[in-house]
Amino acid sequence: MAVNMLIAGFGGQGVLFFGKIAAYTGMIEEKQVSWLPSYGPEMRGGTANCSVCIDEKPIGCPIVLTPETLIAMNRPSFDKFIGDVLPGGQVIYDSTLIDAQYDRTDIQAFPIPATQMALDNELQGLANIIVLGQTLYAKPFCSFEVLCEAVKKCVPPKKSHLLEPNLRALRLGYEYRA
Repeated sequence: MAVNMLIAGFGGQGVLFFGKIAAYTGMIEEKQVSWLPSYGPEMRGGTANCSVCIDEKPIGCPIVLTPETLIAMNRPSFDKFIGDVLPGGQVIYDSTLIDAQYDRTDIQAFPIPATQMALDNELQGLANIIVLGQTLYAKPFCSFEVLCEAVKKCVPPKKSHLLEPNLRALRLGYEYRA
């Protein structure tokens, strides 16, 4: 199953880290992978997005212009990319920050109050990982165990104290049902 996802939000929300973990799952499973970050010169506070492609076959273009799966971490990103999602696709978004209004009936929406969940569970700064867990529920691109392994590989040794909170955040998002 080919995966073409676009993750978008403000710099500092962990958009690129989200994409890195998702791409790493494909590497673990020995698939073809592309992770292409894009961000404005401001970085933190500016816009950021990344394209992630995972496939059994070689990837022809690393840029996802028409995502099958859109992950939106803020309202400007939601508004900018919602019209590009392929019919039959999914949009996963942080409903704490996005009061979504759209007229698409040909896609599935998975709102999750990730920022509020992070605050309620003392996981500040991990809303992106909560949304990543929900993304796996909405679009099962790998097993939960492989996603946990990818998190373990992507959290750097100097931040090993954040591994357990990241895994808790991942499970919270994966088990959330609207």
